[in-house]
Amino acid sequence: MITVLLVDDQPVVRQGFEMFLSDDPRIRVVGHAASGSTAVEQVAALRPDVVLMDVRMPGRDGLSATRDIVERFPESRVIVVTTFDLDEYVFAALDFGAAGFLLKDADPGELVAAVLTVSEGGTAIADRVTTRVAREFARRRTTPTKAVEHDLTAREMDVVQKLANGKSNEDIAAELYIEPSTVKTHIGNIARRLGVRTRVQIVIWAYRSGVV
Repeated sequence: MITVLLVDDQPVVRQGFEMFLSDDPRIRVVGHAASGSTAVEQVAALRPDVVLMDVRMPGRDGLSATRDIVERFPESRVIVVTTFDLDEYVFAALDFGAAGFLLKDADPGELVAAVLTVSEGGTAIADRVTTRVAREFARRRTTPTKAVEHDLTAREMDVVQKLANGKSNEDIAAELYIEPSTVKTHIGNIARRLGVRTRVQIVIWAYRSGVV
């Protein structure tokens, strides 16, 4: 059973998300929070598998709460949920290690799929904004004055390039003629070598360092 904490200052949003998620027998909503402070307290008490985190809330916002949760409770994966598809807070949250980014108008199937994907260690970003996220990080990148040092292998760099282009594990496997399980292993190794937690952070590193 995948446990979920819902964080949003609007009760109607939390109730709607719970209704959608409760239709799937694999998911159970274990708590609600209306602020970032309460969210961190609830994560400490409940240790949910997934946290659906609003960004703009009275008091402590979802960004600082995401940062604390990722650092203190890495087993609880955070999906940022927002009305804004290019919100400054969203990019910062992904940089802090959020495992996903959804818009509040996501359909129920997309919401459930995101929770399932993130609970298994994957990353969930709304399809229609994936390219925009990558382009925004590319726009913000400061070109390095010299080559960035890293210890990634040539094959791992191939995987990084394809991740940065928004490819799924299955796409990468097909294009590199390897098994999807091998792609997953490569991504895990890349994250460990770079000192990051998610594939989103790998993409951020790739754009910021200028390797793509």
